[in-house]
Amino acid sequence: MSATLPAAAAPPQRTAVDTHCPYCALQCGMGLRPGGPGAVPEVVEREAFPVNRGALCGKGRTAAAVLDPRLRLTGPLVRRDGELVPAGWDEALDRAAEGLARTRAAHGPDAVGVFGGGGLTNEKAYALGKFARVALSTSQIDYNGRFCMSSAAAAHQRAFGLDRGLPFPLEDVARTGCVILVGSNLAETMPPALRYLRELRENGGKLIVIDPRRTRTAEQADLHLAPRPGTDLALALGMLHLVVAEGRVDEEFVTERTAGWPEARSAAMAHWPELVERITGVPLPAVREAVDMFCGAETGMVLTARGPEQQSKGTDTVGAWINFCLATGRAGRPLSGYGCLTGQGNGQGGREHGQKADQLPGYRKLVDPAARAHVAGVWGVDPESLPGPGRSAYELLDALGGEVRSLLLMGSNPVVSAPRAAHVAERFAALDFLVVADVVLSETAAMADVVLPVTQWAEETGTTTNLEGRVILRRKAVDPPEGVRSDLHVLHGLARRMGREKGFPIDPEEVFEELRRASAGGPADYSGISYRRITEEDGVFWPCPDEGHPGTRRLFLERFATEDGRARFVPVTHRPAAEEPDEEYPVFLTTGRVVAQYQSGAQTRRVAELNAAAPGPFVELHPRLAERIGVAEGEAVAVTSRRGRAVAPARVTRDIRQDTVFMPFHWPGEGRANTLTN
Repeated sequence: MSATLPAAAAPPQRTAVDTHCPYCALQCGMGLRPGGPGAVPEVVEREAFPVNRGALCGKGRTAAAVLDPRLRLTGPLVRRDGELVPAGWDEALDRAAEGLARTRAAHGPDAVGVFGGGGLTNEKAYALGKFARVALSTSQIDYNGRFCMSSAAAAHQRAFGLDRGLPFPLEDVARTGCVILVGSNLAETMPPALRYLRELRENGGKLIVIDPRRTRTAEQADLHLAPRPGTDLALALGMLHLVVAEGRVDEEFVTERTAGWPEARSAAMAHWPELVERITGVPLPAVREAVDMFCGAETGMVLTARGPEQQSKGTDTVGAWINFCLATGRAGRPLSGYGCLTGQGNGQGGREHGQKADQLPGYRKLVDPAARAHVAGVWGVDPESLPGPGRSAYELLDALGGEVRSLLLMGSNPVVSAPRAAHVAERFAALDFLVVADVVLSETAAMADVVLPVTQWAEETGTTTNLEGRVILRRKAVDPPEGVRSDLHVLHGLARRMGREKGFPIDPEEVFEELRRASAGGPADYSGISYRRITEEDGVFWPCPDEGHPGTRRLFLERFATEDGRARFVPVTHRPAAEEPDEEYPVFLTTGRVVAQYQSGAQTRRVAELNAAAPGPFVELHPRLAERIGVAEGEAVAVTSRRGRAVAPARVTRDIRQDTVFMPFHWPGEGRANTLTN
């Protein structure tokens, strides 16, 4: 006799939720499969998303680790007797609202500042800008994107009348004839994008990398130029000089689609090749080879990143590369153009919808009466009630404790990431009142009077805009810890306590629907984009002025966004860096990122796998410089500037210029690179 045992119950099916990585501006598609009770979700590949096609870097693969409640804030904190102690949400919001209101009553609305971040979703960035101008009535709002690509944004506006980091999708990079990559180390900052450069070369295209270091990206290049730091502007002008002198100008394109060429040409001709060789340290034959390589291809692109942009003359440097593209006819045409490789996750969208000191949603200008009227109409307020432009990011931070007495900060860690960081930390310490909303207790949050724990990428739904101008949707995949709320909830609670019962909804899709109306007709027009369309189309490119519009994958093919449709040449000339080496400070310092850490490291430094790969800061220097100062591999080396001193182990390599040292900026403490920067 036999018996049949009942089948064991099948484990519950866990379906991965389609979402996106929380880190860089690629916004790689990924799936997130919820784990069992108390387990961290599992990151899985999402091959269908066109930007990364399933590929993820180490940060993306480990992104779910920071969802672990043991690694992050799980309840509000308030400062009592000098210490941060746990508190309930009502108490924390009450204290935050009272502190901001007290400053406003005593010193006026502009004594209250707001500081945002390039990692906030479009909904949060929009709501934060509205909160500053409507609930606080302050002009003092800006965000950390000013430290990234704002100089490129200004050059974009000047030349093309519109700022979108890339005017074409990334897929075009692999199909062009030649790419000049200036000051970018894609292999470490956004590794899945490196495939486009590999595919470029596989397709017969050429890659030129300009960087003082021989990075992992430069190793992929057909030609690597290593200019003296701060001389990118001279190099671009010298290359344009050769274009003119050798008769390589696309005269038809210049005549039909641009303005201002004679003045820009005259400025470039003052930078003759031998002078540029002397300024940059790049041998003249290599400069000629770069021009030959670029002009010898039928199509071409120049892509810049923080290297040339984070300089005192960053806007002019980017402008010089744009002039080079325009003169050679490599703009406003298929598979050609200038592009900025936006860095932060929502660095593009974050600067479009109201976080910047001088703009309103839709990339409208705050000083434009029509823009003020349109946005005020959406917000239901008098246009005259909207404050004017305030201080930009560094000026705002520099004013803390002086004219700006209290601050609300969301999604940023300036005590580590801001230039002249020791001074910035002093300004934070001088504040009367500081409120920080963050996922973790960052170095800046640790200085706050009230700390509000907020949801992360996987615990909320919202849109971001990647470096291509593609608006994508991060979907909620898991519930946050019980004591955590969204940034939208924080703004809603603060606004209600400050007399604004309506206008600050908690639901992200409701906020996005309002953003659509506010951006309608503006340069960054999202009015035709909806959550439904984003889901169905794997993202929608702005501008997209109505629901029947396909979105604009490629800008400027018919006309530029200026009044007459012509791109503008802007005459620029080389000038020294804000600080040049001298007898007391004889070498250059450059800063940047490593592949296993991100920005100020507030989140990635909490992930064991990433810390094992990049456990701390270092100073990269050439063997001859190391020998000159008597430092061996791994020994502590002190780097001193006019602003301070940092100490980290030496990393000796021939992949850097002899007159230059490099430090990554992800760490606080004695190895904080931004202690040194100006």
